[in-house]
Amino acid sequence: MMGWFDFVRSPTGNAVQTLRIPLFPLNTVLFPGSVLPLKIFEQRYLDMAAACMKENAPFGICLIEKGSEVGATAEPHKVGTLATIASWEMEQLGILMITANGGRRFRIIETSVGPANQLEASVEMLAETTATPLPPERQRLVPLLRRVAADLGSERLPEPHRFDDAEWVGYRITEILPIQNLAKQKLLELDDPLARLEILEKYLDQRKLLG
Repeated sequence: MMGWFDFVRSPTGNAVQTLRIPLFPLNTVLFPGSVLPLKIFEQRYLDMAAACMKENAPFGICLIEKGSEVGATAEPHKVGTLATIASWEMEQLGILMITANGGRRFRIIETSVGPANQLEASVEMLAETTATPLPPERQRLVPLLRRVAADLGSERLPEPHRFDDAEWVGYRITEILPIQNLAKQKLLELDDPLARLEILEKYLDQRKLLG
């Protein structure tokens, strides 16, 4: 049986194609480069977190499509984001506080329910986009994001701040907007960072939030 961090390579031995990971379905969307504080109390996720820390392995965070965060296994959206545990503390027995860092996006190939109702999946890692400079016509998004970054601080929006990177700017604006999770999910799924920025600018313009 494949481990969580075993690789399946192409016949030529090139880049990693698939990964076997535990899933953590949530009512939130994690973006690459994001920092997400989580409170874990269900035994299945306490076990998952302990195993991930022991093995220095990631888990997957997906927005819930059907179901809930607790109880029966939820059905997640197909595209999610790898998460690694950056820090943790357990001030109260049975309640684990972690900080998860968002990594690469993935698409679920198939899922299975393991011991203790823990959802696991084989996932295909989505291709990382090459660095895309922020186009001149989208520079008007930057002052708003700079103000938000200053208000949130480096703990919530860690440096380096890449205000010249189209993908980074798009992800950061999307994660801070007070919009429905389904809208955030659709923006996460977009492969084109410039298309994401265009959608965001139209949204912010309609609400007169840009100068």
